[in-house]
Amino acid sequence: MTTSLLDPITLRGRTARNRIWLSPMCQYSAFDGDGVPTDWHLVNLGRHATGGFGLVTTEAAAVVPEGRISPQDVGIWNDRQADAWTRIVDFVHGQGALAAVQLAHAGRKASTYGLGRSRGSVPLDDGGWESVGPSTSAFDGLAAPRALTTDEVAGLPAAFAEAARRADRAGFDAIDLHGAHGYLLHQFLSPLVNDRADVYGGSFENRARLVVDTVRAIREVWPADKVLLVRLSATDWAEGGWDLEQTVLLSAVLRDLGVDLVDVSSGGAVAHQDIAVHPGYQVPFAAAVRRHAGIATSAVGLIDDPRQAQAVLDGGEADVIMLGRAAIREPSWPLRAAHELGVDPDDAPYAPQYERGAWRA
Repeated sequence: MTTSLLDPITLRGRTARNRIWLSPMCQYSAFDGDGVPTDWHLVNLGRHATGGFGLVTTEAAAVVPEGRISPQDVGIWNDRQADAWTRIVDFVHGQGALAAVQLAHAGRKASTYGLGRSRGSVPLDDGGWESVGPSTSAFDGLAAPRALTTDEVAGLPAAFAEAARRADRAGFDAIDLHGAHGYLLHQFLSPLVNDRADVYGGSFENRARLVVDTVRAIREVWPADKVLLVRLSATDWAEGGWDLEQTVLLSAVLRDLGVDLVDVSSGGAVAHQDIAVHPGYQVPFAAAVRRHAGIATSAVGLIDDPRQAQAVLDGGEADVIMLGRAAIREPSWPLRAAHELGVDPDDAPYAPQYERGAWRA
C-alpha cells in the first residue's frame, strides 16, 4: 500500500510534513471574555502537534469582537491576542508542524452560548451583544440580527486584513478563511439567507462579492510565501440554497486571486437541512472542486480510518485530509495511521520524547 497520507505537501513556501491536518474546532475556552488564547489552547493545539499532525488549525478566531460565536471565543483583533498566539505558534513549530489560524466572523450566529447546556442567544445583560448579518433574518432559535449597511459590509475586508497582519506577526504559516457553516461570509453566499438588494445581494457575483473582496484584502497583506485556505460549505443541503455548482465557480475565482486550497465542508446556513450522513459523505464535494476548479482541496467529514483516508488521496479526490472529531478522540491519530499503513517508526512523525512509545510490528 502506498502511504502518500504521510508524505509532505508544499503549498507556496510552506511544506507540511504530511497530509493529515487538524480541522478548526471551537473550544469556547477564553473564559475571561477578552478573546485571548490561554493554556488550554496551547495544550489543545500542542498535543496535536506532538501527535504528528502536519498542520494544526486554531478554532475560529474572530476579526472583530462582535464576530465571536460566543463570549468565550478567541480573537485576533488586537495585539494582546496576537502576542498570546505567538507562544502557541512557537510551540507548534517546535514539534515540526505548521500552524494555521482560522479568521472568522459569526454574523447572525454570534453572541450564543458556548460550553454548557444553555442554548440560544446570550442576552445583552448577560454579556451578549447584538448580532449582525446580511439581513434581519434570524437563524432558528437565535435572536434576529441587525442588517449591515452597505458601507459596513464594504469595511469588513479591512478588518480581516488587519487580522491577517497580526497573524503574520504571530508567526502563523497559513490562514483558513471561514466561509462555511452558516457564519457571516457563508450567510452572504447563501440565497436562503441573503436577500439584499444592493451590490452584495441577488446575483452570484454580488453574493460572492464579500468573500472575493476579503480574499483580495488578505492576499495584499499576507506574505507571498504563506498559505491561504478558504473553508467553504459546498452545499446548504436545502432547496434553493448555495450548492456545489456555485462552490466550483467561486473556487475557480479564488484560485485566480491567490487562494492555495479550498477546505471543503458543507451545511450550516439554515436549520432545515436534508443531510445523508455516512462515512466520507463530503468527499465527493472536495473531489468535484478539485477536478472542475483546478485547485487543491482538503476533505473532511466522518473520515476516521487511515485506509479510508489513504483511499481518498489514491482516488485523486483531495490533496489533504482534515480531521475533527477523530482528532479529539485520538490526538496522535497520525502516529497510528503511520503504523497501520506500514510506515517505519523511524520515519513516522514522533516527537523525540515519545519515540519509546512508537507503534512497532
